[in-house]
Amino acid sequence: MKRSEPISKIMSTNLVTVHHGDPVSKVRQLATQHGVHHIPVVSGDQLMGIISWSDMLRVSFGDTFNADQRTVDATLDHTFTIEQLMQKNPVTLADNASVRDAAEILAKGEFHSIPVVHGTKLVGLVTSTDLIKYMLEQV
Repeated sequence: MKRSEPISKIMSTNLVTVHHGDPVSKVRQLATQHGVHHIPVVSGDQLMGIISWSDMLRVSFGDTFNADQRTVDATLDHTFTIEQLMQKNPVTLADNASVRDAAEILAKGEFHSIPVVHGTKLVGLVTSTDLIKYMLEQV
């Protein structure tokens, strides 16, 4: 791996986000529609937190009770807020960070995505998958 390769080389910039006041069901709908597992929570362009598919699975018991998706969504929306489910103050990378910086954080295995920020403005997202794809290009 090139030591100084910029994070911009592998990060996604066309992000799927939710606003901190959106219903929880919107997270499930966007994740399903766009095939993503990590959705930053924003207020304008400011990062507030991040919610993962794992966070959603932890509170969604619809499959257990064979409930239809509308019932699951209604239950989630009446039981939780995005603020209750999201990871507040996630680990972030500055937009001038390197791929190596991301690898060092993701290698710890505590989570699988890192929001990339310019100050507090969300500008990208890098995931374990992005890093693996980059590594495969190197061999």
